[in-house]
Amino acid sequence: NIFVDFHAEATAEKKAMQFHISGRVTACVGTHTHIRTADAQIKKGTAYITDLGMTGVTDSILGLDEEAILPRFKAYSFTRNLYKRGAPYLNGAICEFDPKTGSATKIHGISEKM
Repeated sequence: NIFVDFHAEATAEKKAMQFHISGRVTACVGTHTHIRTADAQIKKGTAYITDLGMTGVTDSILGLDEEAILPRFKAYSFTRNLYKRGAPYLNGAICEFDPKTGSATKIHGISEKM
């Protein structure tokens, strides 16, 4: 079984990787944009999702305190990363596969409040 985590900014890059390796790996999942996508699918026995999303505090900026991060966008000033406290959520995907062939049989995205 081969599981690929493709860390890329553009969804087109991730989709291109899907087409490139489908049928040769068990799963290809994208990371980096921190927002779980709703495009889980299987192509030629390879499970795919464009982005798994992030795990962290729901009411935040990528898990960080908004009051610490907003000045970066408003005034282009450096600020210290302060992790936000609060109710976290878990994003990702569950993939099932045939252990004999390595082919994926199911994939679905998950998003659970903790």
